[in-house]
Amino acid sequence: MKIKKILVVEDESIVAKDLQTRLRKLGYDVSNVVSSGEEAISKAAEISPDLVLMDIRIKGNMDGVEAAREIRARFGFPVIYLTANIDDNTLARAKQTEPSSYLLKPFKERELYIAIEIALDRYIRERQLKENEKLLDALLKNTNYGVIASDVEELITFMNPVAEQLTGWNQVEAAGKNLTEVFNIVHEETRTLVESPVTQALQSGLTVGLPEKTVLITRAGIVIPIDDSAAPIRDSLGNITGAVLVFKEITERKRLVSHPRPYLPEFPSL
Repeated sequence: MKIKKILVVEDESIVAKDLQTRLRKLGYDVSNVVSSGEEAISKAAEISPDLVLMDIRIKGNMDGVEAAREIRARFGFPVIYLTANIDDNTLARAKQTEPSSYLLKPFKERELYIAIEIALDRYIRERQLKENEKLLDALLKNTNYGVIASDVEELITFMNPVAEQLTGWNQVEAAGKNLTEVFNIVHEETRTLVESPVTQALQSGLTVGLPEKTVLITRAGIVIPIDDSAAPIRDSLGNITGAVLVFKEITERKRLVSHPRPYLPEFPSL
């Protein structure tokens, strides 16, 4: 397992050495200790620490809050503030930097360990979530399927580029509109309205597909045969918070079904 690297920002040498001793005992890499905000920013860029322990009152032209703000903005590293006392104004400024925690001096070794481990775990989860969001965003943008998401009131919250292209609506215009206004579907032959699969998915809590011979009427009035399914979106407690609709154009599939290619037997070459 990789040893976690911690950058300590503390201008009192005795306190800094005590912190180094404690942190090394707990199994962390604390080879980097600086005493000013300017040094902290420079060192953070150099070593990419897993976490920064930042004393609020330090040497230099900026205090710990200003230094932490720069580090958070530039690199996103988690920060735990160390302080003997803090006034309301400084606390308000510190909150804006979204620190992982605060430790009031003097603190016990156990308190230090718990604060660091919670901050590291949260940071790892946040990074994983961001990576997953990037991956999902790339998949949604590069898939051949149209994707539309709605809330429980069937108001559109998201459309990917394929959905925009097929419906004729862009996401900015469609956001907040009822899905049936953008995703207008009818029976291919009778032109009667087809019930939205999103409505059915929200009501049943199940994945629902479209009936055969369903076509989409685009914003420009163009008729496109489609196939799709809708599924409910649930939160961590299992409550339905919306639905996602996935669909594709099947013009080529219908053409092949209607006009299959003739069978041409293969003859051995002479």
